[in-house]
Formats: sequence, structure tokens, C-alpha cells
Amino acid sequence: MEHETNRLSRLVTLLTILQSKRLLSGTELARRFSVSTRTIYRDIRTLEQAGVPVVTVEGKGYTLVEGYRLPPILFTREEAMALLTAEKLATGLTDTSTAQFTSSAMDKLRAALRRTDRDQLEILSPHIQVLGHGDQPNHPNVYQQLVTAMTLQRVVQISYWAANANEVTIRDVEPIGLYLSQQWHVIGFCRLRQAFRNFRLDRITQLSISGEVFTARSETLQQYWVDEAARRGKEKVVVRLQPASVWTEQAQRLHDTKHQYGWAYEKALPTGELEMTFFIGSFPYLAAWLLPYAGAITILEPPELQQQLSNLAQRAYTFFVLPNRV
Repeated sequence: MEHETNRLSRLVTLLTILQSKRLLSGTELARRFSVSTRTIYRDIRTLEQAGVPVVTVEGKGYTLVEGYRLPPILFTREEAMALLTAEKLATGLTDTSTAQFTSSAMDKLRAALRRTDRDQLEILSPHIQVLGHGDQPNHPNVYQQLVTAMTLQRVVQISYWAANANEVTIRDVEPIGLYLSQQWHVIGFCRLRQAFRNFRLDRITQLSISGEVFTARSETLQQYWVDEAARRGKEKVVVRLQPASVWTEQAQRLHDTKHQYGWAYEKALPTGELEMTFFIGSFPYLAAWLLPYAGAITILEPPELQQQLSNLAQRAYTFFVLPNRV
């Protein structure tokens, strides 16, 4: 009985996945369900016998006849709660347009829930918050526009404020991917520079989607990271932190953000200090992150990083302290 129940559950899930994907190989499905490809083959035959129009694409996998859809399958309470979290993340970490689309999708989800699950979702909602930056003042809703441009493979024209140049430039960009660090970024081929570039969304002052369709390039977001790492190279950095010398909130922020700065590993010392090792491609980038921990951080290697910190500290002193002494 248990075997039949598991198989029925797998068949229902298999049908749901086939409705949500364009094409799935037998190997991919077998890995997904932790069964053999022979078992997947039997499951596909069972669906066909039940009247489900499964199409077998020779050498590639399985798909459903275009237009075939079953009525919506009810979400479990746990799945609905997971999607509530996704709604909160979209509201707090993307732009107004994306938040509105997500809210509309959640309304449709709520309509498909049992009344008891819907009530439970309403009770839970105020207890989940995402404290993100949301929309930046005086900046357009560019996240959703970029998603649209990537989907349609359209060239976008952006007005971009580059901090290092302190000026706005007009760029035609072929976007290939978005990622979230402390800010949202878009990776794209910049026709002005004739190379892939990394643009922060909060520095885009204007964006428009052109009618020009760009030819898909072989580069992916993952390949961009690989190429960047190879181009920049990685330098080993070892620092020693005295946690007792900083506020608890500062120490927590350091640990929350260290992965963004090439953190590799760390070890606790008998003195209560923490020795941390990083592999980083940009000393100025790491130095700007470490500067607020002055007095609690000792640079063990390399000496170049110590010099970068010294330069930053001198600039801060010149800018903020010396004018007050005049």
C-alpha cells in the first residue's frame, strides 16, 4: 500500500513538473525522484495510458502537447507559506513593479487555498518582514524592465552614473543576468566599452527598452564570474580580529557580509582573537569594508592591504577632521 501511495504521489508530481517545464530528460527526472530511468519510463507510460498527451522527443526527453493543462492543484500550507516569504522578499528587495506583480500572483494563490489555510496565511503575514532597500528615491523601477529585456533579448539604453568617473554616461547594453549583493546589479555586454560590464541598479538614472533584438551570446552569468576570477586573479589575505574591541552589532555585520569579500575560512585563537583568511581580487574593495573595524583588525598579510587602509584613513582624516581645525 505504501509503495502504491508513493508511486501515486510521484505521478502527480511528475505531471505537475511536465506542465511547468518545456522539456525534461529521463535522466533529469530520475535524479529528481531518486529512481531509475526505467521507473521514469514506466511512469510516463502510465500517464499516457491515463490519457495525458505526453510527447517523447527522441534523444532529448519528454514534454506535454502544447495547450494541455489540468485544473490547478491545491497548494499545501507549507508551500503557501514559502511563497508568502517570496512575496515579502520581492516587496523588500526589488522594485515597485515587481512587488505589484508578486502581490497579484499571491492573490491568485490565496484564492486557490482552503479557507483555513488562507486564514493561517493572513495571521502569519505580519510576523514576516524583510528590511531591504526597496526602491531607491529618484530612481526608476528598472528591475522589472531588465527582466523583460532579458526575456525578449532586447537592447536597453541606460543613463549610468559611474562613481569612479563622477559623471553620467549613456550606454547601450545587452543584459544577460541580475544578481543581488548589497545592491542589485545587472551584468551585460556594454556596446560603449565593447565588453561585459557590471552595473549597479541604483546608479541607473534612466532606462528604456529599445526595439532592437540582440543575438544571444554564449556567455552566461556563471561564466562571467569564472572569467572575472581568472582576469583579476586572487590574492590571499589574512587578518586578525579582536571581537571584544568592536560592538556586538559590528561583529555581527562583519560575519553576515564576509562571504561577499572572498572569505575562505577562519580559526579561533587561544587569545580570543579570530584569524580570518580571504581570497580577493581587489584590495581597495576589501580595505573599504575593513576600515570601520580600525583598532580591532590587524593585517597579517599582505602589506599592500595595510597600505590601502592607511591611504583610506588618511583621506578620511583630511576630509572630515582637518577642515574643523581651521
